[in-house]
Amino acid sequence: MSDTPFGFGLPPEEPENGDEGKKKDPAGGGQGSGGQGGNPFGFGGLPGMGGADNPFAAMFGSMNPQDLGAAFQQLGQMLSYEGGPVNWEMAKQIARQVVAQGTSDGTKDASVGPAEKAAVEEAVRLADLWLDQVTSLPSGAGTAVAWSRAEWVEATLPAWQQLVDPVAERVGAAMGDVLPQEMQAMAGPLIGMMRSMGGAMFGQQIGQAVGVLAGEVVGSTDVGLPLGPAGKAALLPLNIEAFGKDLGVPSDEVRLYLALREAAHQRLFAHVPWLRSHLFGAVEGYARGIKVDTSKLEEAVGQLDPTHPEQLQEALQQGMFQPEDTPEQKAALARLETALALVEGWVDAVVHEAAKSRLTSADALRETLRRRRATGGPAEQTFATLIGLELRPRRLRDAARLWASLTDARGVDGRDGLWEHPDMLPTATDLDDPDGFVHREQLDFSEIDKMLGEAARGDSEDEGGKE
Repeated sequence: MSDTPFGFGLPPEEPENGDEGKKKDPAGGGQGSGGQGGNPFGFGGLPGMGGADNPFAAMFGSMNPQDLGAAFQQLGQMLSYEGGPVNWEMAKQIARQVVAQGTSDGTKDASVGPAEKAAVEEAVRLADLWLDQVTSLPSGAGTAVAWSRAEWVEATLPAWQQLVDPVAERVGAAMGDVLPQEMQAMAGPLIGMMRSMGGAMFGQQIGQAVGVLAGEVVGSTDVGLPLGPAGKAALLPLNIEAFGKDLGVPSDEVRLYLALREAAHQRLFAHVPWLRSHLFGAVEGYARGIKVDTSKLEEAVGQLDPTHPEQLQEALQQGMFQPEDTPEQKAALARLETALALVEGWVDAVVHEAAKSRLTSADALRETLRRRRATGGPAEQTFATLIGLELRPRRLRDAARLWASLTDARGVDGRDGLWEHPDMLPTATDLDDPDGFVHREQLDFSEIDKMLGEAARGDSEDEGGKE
């Protein structure tokens, strides 16, 4: 698996005939090699025009009218975009296209029927009853919903935007820096076009990735992050059916086990108010330390042909992104990986405690999901591809063992009480020495938080008296 961001290809529906035109015109220089007379985009000449550079040559080639129209439409979308670092409207369109095509096993998306909705609602209701007995955190799911794949795309895109924009912003800034400083003032339109195309390319990559992921996730929390709306436990019946197809486990047990995981995630994110910002802030901190190989970007821009946007896509795949090897970047990466491991480890431990005496298949389902993680399941692969990170399964298992040990040593309340403050959580070092952490004296932040709260209320009252 590639460990570089945005590693997915273009969706199959994108026109490819431009490649044929390029092959049939070897003199056209569709790849933008040297000898293009200084043309930075590598356009070839039209036949019969003496090889003169013509920016429309590569657009025509051997395209039929339908492909030509699609190429112009795609180019127009790229060049007219004036938003942020990612063209999210394009991302949504492509994700919906990928979903509509169906998965590799031939399964097509479909609306969720009343019986499936009722089954999901009942599974989440029962899951919450079981979880009440193994965690002190109350239910976090105000509603339970059954989503189609297309509905999952629509509901999770805002969270993907928050995750991916910081990384894309770094690339957008680099695209404006590939020209010498003295030329940037004169090349404003060119820089604008590069950024527009960059936003479109990111939109294509993310749309493809999210569309593929929609065909495989079973809920809204598969990546250990709250991708869906707060307080809404969501499951995808079609994907749950595919997940359990060859397990030899009754479908209602599979659904209930996955409902337990979804409901446990919802409890954590609903009742640990700082957790969401902590996780997304760690992603932003990691993104700030990413550097872009501008030499590769310059080469890609010099060879850019607007009718072959896959050239820029290929550049995005070829190691342009590298984290800075600094103490700050290493700390940001460790912070994010550890936080995600703690979330997933807590869910794993709590769900196992709730299910082990009630579901005969609990151990098998737990191990299946762990192997899915360890072999780079779809959620981990997409997360790694989109923001350049890959979760380490060893940390997830270590975290689960640590939470289980905390339950034995301190009880449910003592274990869950660690979520009251981020400084109380185990660190990456603690995951290496769980026994040392379990038997360490606890830090109590409750009095400090109480004092800070009283001070804040006092300041507010003082300000009110002055009015």
